[in-house]
Amino acid sequence: MRYAILLSLALAVVALSDSSVGAHYNMLLLERDSIRRGEMVTLLYQWGHPFEQQLFDAPAPETVFVVAPDGKTADLTKRMEKVVVVTTNARRVTAYRLQFKAEERGDYVFVLKSAPIWMPEEQVFFQDSVKVVLHVQAQKGWDAIAEVPFQLMPLTRPYGLQPGMVFQAEIHPLAAPRPDRLVEIERYNPEPPAQLPPDEQITRTVKTDPNGVVTCTLPEAGWWCLTAQSEGGQREHEGKPYPVRQRATFWVFVDKAPFPNTGK
Repeated sequence: MRYAILLSLALAVVALSDSSVGAHYNMLLLERDSIRRGEMVTLLYQWGHPFEQQLFDAPAPETVFVVAPDGKTADLTKRMEKVVVVTTNARRVTAYRLQFKAEERGDYVFVLKSAPIWMPEEQVFFQDSVKVVLHVQAQKGWDAIAEVPFQLMPLTRPYGLQPGMVFQAEIHPLAAPRPDRLVEIERYNPEPPAQLPPDEQITRTVKTDPNGVVTCTLPEAGWWCLTAQSEGGQREHEGKPYPVRQRATFWVFVDKAPFPNTGK
């Protein structure tokens, strides 16, 4: 009997630890993905598991900038405000916030570059570039190339999307054609799901074509991230060299499906 109880407890611990293991991503999310000229919008940077809504202390971003519709770049790093976010389980974690006013019509591409983040479970450093697009009335500049060494460039306009539409993005630059390059796709849940599905239903994985183009469908409304990976050399940790994994994440918003036309 005692053995059965201990075994049950052990299995419960294993199940709990397995459910808490997920993909870590940098979350760069807009309060609204579309606004009008002259309006303010909040940009929030968080670190953790988007699907599970498990947040951890976000490291200070190395650089944050925006590419305006006219192609000009503005450094926003010093405008990022360190804030405390209270999670759904009453934990307090560090995040960073920015208030931004859109001065012109067109699309603003926000880019965040993270410092190398040590991942002890994987024995690797993550170094990420993260992009998100703010639409301001005119369709101009959503495919802008940012000044980062590794990124995802949207081939599909990243706003005005509806559930189930196909979305495409391209790895840039593509140093050498690699048809086996993997891209991870995950949805952001504002609240933790009541029950987690299997891992393969949390983080989806697709391969690019030989030109570095990823194609996927985004079946539900809300924020989604696409993340590509590349080798980024090595970095020392506690006197030993470890690999650096460069990651490029692009966040895209899917609108709710419009009301059907009843013909009345």
